[in-house]
Order: sequence, then structure tokens, then C-alpha cells
Amino acid sequence: MGSPIRTFRSLLVVALLSFAVLTSTVQAQDSYSVDVPDPILSNVKFDISLPVGQAQEAPSARIGGTTYTFTQSENDDGDAIWLVEGAEVTAKGPATLDILENGQVIQSQSIRVIPGWFSIIPPLLAIVIALLFRRVIPALFLGIWVGAWGIVELSLFGLGKGLFDGFQLYVRDALADADHASIILFTLMIGGMVGIISKNGGTQGIVNKIVSWANTARRGQLVTWLMGLVVFFDDYANTLVVGKTMRPVTDKLRISREKLAYIVDSTAAPVASLALVTTWIGYEVGLIGDAADKIGVITESAYSIFLNSLAYSFYPIFAIFFVFMVAFLSRDFGPMYKAELRARTTGELSAPDAETQSDDEEDEISPIEGKPHRAINAIIPVLVLVFGVIIGLFVTGDGNNIREIIGDADSYKALLWASLAGVLVAAILSVSQRILTLAQTIESWYSGLKSMLFAMIILILAWSLSAVTDVLHTADYLVSLFGESINPGLIPFLIFILAAATGFSTGSSWGAMGILMPLVIPLTWAVMEANGIADPDHYYILYSTVSCVLAGSVWGDHCSPISDTTILSSMASNCDHIDHVRTQLPYAGLVGGVAIAIGTIPTGFGFPWWLSLLLGAGILFATLRFFGKRVEDQTIENTATV
Repeated sequence: MGSPIRTFRSLLVVALLSFAVLTSTVQAQDSYSVDVPDPILSNVKFDISLPVGQAQEAPSARIGGTTYTFTQSENDDGDAIWLVEGAEVTAKGPATLDILENGQVIQSQSIRVIPGWFSIIPPLLAIVIALLFRRVIPALFLGIWVGAWGIVELSLFGLGKGLFDGFQLYVRDALADADHASIILFTLMIGGMVGIISKNGGTQGIVNKIVSWANTARRGQLVTWLMGLVVFFDDYANTLVVGKTMRPVTDKLRISREKLAYIVDSTAAPVASLALVTTWIGYEVGLIGDAADKIGVITESAYSIFLNSLAYSFYPIFAIFFVFMVAFLSRDFGPMYKAELRARTTGELSAPDAETQSDDEEDEISPIEGKPHRAINAIIPVLVLVFGVIIGLFVTGDGNNIREIIGDADSYKALLWASLAGVLVAAILSVSQRILTLAQTIESWYSGLKSMLFAMIILILAWSLSAVTDVLHTADYLVSLFGESINPGLIPFLIFILAAATGFSTGSSWGAMGILMPLVIPLTWAVMEANGIADPDHYYILYSTVSCVLAGSVWGDHCSPISDTTILSSMASNCDHIDHVRTQLPYAGLVGGVAIAIGTIPTGFGFPWWLSLLLGAGILFATLRFFGKRVEDQTIENTATV
């Protein structure tokens, strides 16, 4: 027995020593902490970085026989890094990344390469399934699953693991994100506030006041449009406040839920993107400033570039104008006309098979019988919400003027503070006037909050899919489809299309702007320099390009069934989400087409922007006047109370 034991001990010692040597070798090889995308798209450029402290001299990176030299740079946190920009892999399948120092390979690691076209499959699949089957939740989850499959590996094992990673990783992270949580809490609190002011009769009081003037569908739509302009400071707040406040009014006037959702959606992001003091401004100006700093020769301030670009924001301007014309002329076409005709003639505000909030849920927050319907009980909480956001922006911001303060403000914190204040004020008003007991106030708050849960599920899944497209570098693939040999006059048009495709595929106008603005401003300047027109006389190309990132993102966002603002518009209007997308698409398509053909393309070649605005507005008016059909208005006396 002794000899075998000694032999076993000897073998164990040898094994442990071998493991120690192997471990030390692996640790030596893994001494570089290399940051490289996983997966990598074939024929799409990507960056490689590692901390400067890990190498005293510039190392090199070799992929597929091509060697790249690192240069010193800084990351987003200001830390020094070694960086390779514009690396590219043409082959598909596994590849090897070698890190070299003085020509010697000191570290190797395997990298995965997938076809570039695969990156657009998940969002396109989600969009197609949602439109075909009119069920957005399974469509979104299918897109997440397919995207996670490609991220894990395109195999049977990856298909199974992608299913669980999609939920366990991407959905969880979307829910755990601090900014997302702020939007969820803000939305739920507004839902709770609306529940209270509906139960205490405040909303009905507003309806009674407005209906005294807005006693026709035409006037009801105009009032809704005007409210969309008034709540200008934030697109989320605009969507929720206008949609939920005006829904009882438009219901009473037999305006379809599809039309309400369209008005709400088209006066939210367009207004917030154009107004001079909004929660968008700091984000936009920050992106413009960072991109302009990379060029180094532009002396104009980022805010000045933004202001000059507004004249070229044709889609947001035309979208707001077209909503007004639709309401003023009382004309519609396409699916929207059918929806309006159904609502006006039958009283069915939504399609028979629509997915909307149930009547039981609506009854939970209907006013208590025998109690007064005082509009002030709704107006005060809404004003607290509106001015609370503005005050919160000033409290959390810093600067020498209003623009700087708003630009530096923490909009999410302001929204949370304001929504909580609105709920508390609504509750105090209800209890102090003995309209509701404390228990009834809490129950109505919960009922209003509960009505938001279905839409919150959709919103979380939309964020999850956006995260998947980020890992798959969907936007980078779309950018790679455009070559660098571009006629300077066509740059704004191409950028508009690229921004729209990115916003449509990712469902986020902010995400599209964040991805594209740092890329397209240096690209535009490089093309201008290559053509000898990098001078103030041709800055209109730069201004138009900046505006097209914004306008194209908003357009793609409006057309996308996976967009967060489109989802919120459906939710606030209690409209079937796919019905909202289906009826809005023809209008958004017409406005976007006119914006491109009459605005973006001509002004890229020096055509006056003000003349494009006049011509575009005239074409939209003529199109609606001659092709739109009028749904006969009915006064409040001739309509049923819904």
C-alpha cells in the first residue's frame, strides 16, 4: 500500500506544480485588459483599447494578418488609454486578436465575428411580427431572443441560452437601469395622480369646462394640439399629461383613440426638440459640443450651432403644422379616416379587437356620484407637476443663464420630484374637501397606477431590445452602409435617412442621436474639407446635418412600433398600440417625404430654408385639402357620453 500512496502523492505534487506554472503563464498572458467588442461584425469598423499603464510603449494589435498600432487617447472618464480606431475584420467566424510588443506576441485571445446583416434582424423581426400579428409583447421578446442568440453564438446551444439570457440579462438590466427606473416611477406616479384627480371629479370638471367651448370634434382636436404646445419642456411629461387629461374630452366628442394618440405623439418629441428650454437641450448641445471639439477648428459654440440648426429641422416643424391642419380642416385619409368614421358614426372609440384598458379599470377611477366636479382639483395638481419640473430643472442645474441651467439640469430627478408633488397635492385636495377618504384616495392612486402596468411591460421590453441592438452594433452597421465618397450637398439627406433607420430599428431617438452625432459631424466636416468648402459660407451644410440627426431620429421614432414615446402615446391615450402605429404611419410618411424632398435635399445645395418651409407647408395643406376626406363634425348635444 505504501508504494502506490507515494506514487499518488508524487503525481499530485507534479500536477499541482504544473497547474501553478500554467496559471502563472495564463496570468502573464492575460496581463493586458483588452477592451474589444463581442461579437464583432464583419466589414464593420470597431475600436480596441487598453489602459496606458499596462504598456510603457505603444503596443500593436494584429487581426487576420493586419497589424494596427495603438495611439494614446482618453476614454469617457478622462483616463488615458491606448486606442486603435477603425480596426476591421472581413472574414466571418472565429478570429484571433494578437497583442504585440516590440514585434513579439505577448497575448492572444479569440474573438467572434458574425455577419453584419445579422445586427438588423432582431429589430426588423420585432417590427414585422408586431405589425403582422398586432401583438407587440411577443414580437419584442422574439426580437430580444433572436438578438441574444446572435450575441451568445449562432448554434443550437446559443438558441437555448439566448432565450434565458434575453430575460435574465437584458430585461433585468433594462429594469435595473437608474434612468429607466426614473421614467417608470415618473410614469407610474403620473398614472396615480390621474387616478386621484379622476376619482375626485377634477378631470370631469376640466371636461365640463373645455366642452363648453370645444363642443365639436374639430375644436377638441385643436385644444389637444394646443395643450401639446403648452407642455413643451419634456416629451414624456407632454405625452402623459396631454393624453390622460384630454382623453375624457375626446371620448365625449367621439374622437377616435387613434387620432388622440397621433396628436399626442406628434406634439411631444417635435415640440420638445424645437423649444429653447427643454430636457432635450442639454443632451443635444452636449453631443454637438463633444463632436465639434474633435474637429478643433470650429469656433462657434455648441449652443449657437444648435440654434442655427433649428431652421433646418423640417420634419418636427412640418409634423406640428400638419397636426394643426388635420384638426383645423377636419380631414383625414387612409386608416385614420376609417378610425374617425367608426368613432363618429358608431361611438366605438377603438377597433373591436383592440387591446386597451378594460372598462372595469376605467370604472375604478370614475368620479364618485353626488360629489362636486371641481376643475380646480385637477388643474392645481397638473400645474404643480408642470412647474415642479421647471423648478426642479433650475434647482438641479447650474449656469449663468437659463439655457445653461436647463442644459446642466438633472431632468430625471426633476420629473420624480414633480410627479411626487403632484400626487401629494391631489391627495391633500381630495381629503381636505372630504370628496374622498384617505382609503379611497389610496385606492384611486393604485387604480391609476395599475392602468400603466401593461404599457410598462412593453416599455421595458423595448429598452431591452435597444440594449441588444447596442451590443450587436446595429447602428454601426447602418453607418457602414454609407460610403465616405459623398457629394457634400447630399450629406444632410443621407444623414436624415441613416438617423431615421437607426431610430426606427432601435426605437429610441435619444439613442440614435447619441450614436450618430459624434460620427456624422466629423464626417461632414471631412467631406467639406475634401471639397474645399470648409468655411462659414457653407456652414449651412453643417447646420442641416446636425438638424437631420435630430429630425431623422424623431421621424424614425414616430414610425417605429418599438419606440418608447410611441408606446407611451398609446398608453396615455388608451389606444391599441399597433392601431396607433398603423394609423400614424401614413401621416408621418407624408410629412417625412415632404421634409426630405422640399426641405432637406434642396437646402443641402443652398436653397433658402425659409422658402422650403413655405413650400413644404403649402404642399402639406394642398395634399390634405384635396386628398383628405371630411368626417362630419357633431356637436356635444348630438353625441353620446362615452
